[in-house]
Amino acid sequence: MKRERWASRVGLVLAFAGNAVGLGNFLRFPVQAAKNGGGAFMIPYFFAFILLGIPLMWIEWTIGRYGGKFGHGTTPGMFDKLWNKPISKYIGALGVMIPLLIGSYYLYVMSWTLGFAFYSLKGTLTSFTSHEQISAFLSAYQGVVKNQYFHSIWTSYIFYLIAFLFTMYIVSRGIVKGIETLAKIAMPTLFLFAFFLMIRVLTLGTPDPINHPDWNINTGLGYMWNPMIEYLKKGKTWIAAAGQIFFTLSLGIGVLQSYASYLKEKEDIVVAGLATASTNEFAEVILGGTIAIPAAVAFFGPVLVKTGGAFDLGFKTLPLVFGKLPYGWLFSTLWFLLLFLAGVTSGVALSQPLVAFLEDEFGLTKKKAALIVAIVLFTLGQPIIFLLKYGVLDDIDWWIGTVGLALFATLEVFIFNFAFGTERGWQELHRGASMRLPRIFYFIMRYITPFFLLAIFIYWIATDGINFLLMKGVPAANRPFLIATRIAIILVYVAIAVLIRIAWDKKKNVGK
Repeated sequence: MKRERWASRVGLVLAFAGNAVGLGNFLRFPVQAAKNGGGAFMIPYFFAFILLGIPLMWIEWTIGRYGGKFGHGTTPGMFDKLWNKPISKYIGALGVMIPLLIGSYYLYVMSWTLGFAFYSLKGTLTSFTSHEQISAFLSAYQGVVKNQYFHSIWTSYIFYLIAFLFTMYIVSRGIVKGIETLAKIAMPTLFLFAFFLMIRVLTLGTPDPINHPDWNINTGLGYMWNPMIEYLKKGKTWIAAAGQIFFTLSLGIGVLQSYASYLKEKEDIVVAGLATASTNEFAEVILGGTIAIPAAVAFFGPVLVKTGGAFDLGFKTLPLVFGKLPYGWLFSTLWFLLLFLAGVTSGVALSQPLVAFLEDEFGLTKKKAALIVAIVLFTLGQPIIFLLKYGVLDDIDWWIGTVGLALFATLEVFIFNFAFGTERGWQELHRGASMRLPRIFYFIMRYITPFFLLAIFIYWIATDGINFLLMKGVPAANRPFLIATRIAIILVYVAIAVLIRIAWDKKKNVGK
């Protein structure tokens, strides 16, 4: 069966960028920058971009395109070709498990943006005047509490079903008709909305000149970008910057490799990788850095930003900001639609690896594979949705969305460099390239990127890992649910490993 290929260079760049441009570009990045030195944060940020982000992205593109030559769209088969050892494909199982488990909760979180876009359009969100009101609204919407806003989780659940079914429909249509077509529509629209909001934020002036003459758009931009050099002396700042690069480029998940498997054998991945990274960085640094934090500071001052997280900023503070503006319902609607578009392009990407695995290793049709993935994702998502108040989502996000990514990327880079061989990888990277990279990147890939990743992994484990493992500070009522969550993670990995064993045994029997 002939594998699909991306139909155009523009389409593949937008699709790869759609995978990378997600909620973190507009929510996580500005908060990380503001809390870690403002403009000074950008120094370690760009160091990490050069030493970690770009090299690892090229490595994943190279692995993906190389595996695609042998009909493998996921990392079990790719790693098996890179390193002909039995264990390699089971390490590659992480590249199927991680996007599957992230997708199980990401689709639910992404659906909140659709629901909030609806309530922005109705004028409900922009009618609130305090953080307490909007916090109560969000908690009830999530089903965590019952109050005057919502008496059950079912309103939120309806929006989840809409977002889920839409995502699965796109995935079922395949690479070109589904994912690439979505990217060509969603990404330009997302950028249009972001430009519109950025212009409005930059024209805020001083919202309350009598009571708060120092709270204005210049103060907000200064809070975001003025360099606080003393932060460069803190190791936490450098790790935070490296972590943001890791998250923003969607590295260590298994999606980039799957997408790259659909490239032509001599596709210029050097230039395409740079174009994708540049698109993502523009969305994050220029647009993401200009909307949320400056607007929040102009209206509520810097204290609120210091004490709140990314989630509070996007879902609680920005609606209050827009509520103070003429036509605030319109700006709030555009904000949440922007987040929805960023989320859905990432959501389809997270669903693709398991679809590709079932297609390539078991010979299923795209429709059948997509249906199975939809059933699996839906099933895994239910306990996360209904047990949200017990911390299930946060726990799985830590073990899979943080530790899992760093672990998988570290193993992947060591396989690429020391099993496949950096020299072979370097030649494969440049196959079809219109420009050759400076040789310095060879040494970065081989020596710096692997140990940069290892340092991040060890740091995260050392700082938060023990607390998460021992569930320190977790209420006793939550612990049984978190233990069950961790058992479920292990069982998902075992199930994927069993499928890999079945697929490889089947190939051996066919070859006899």
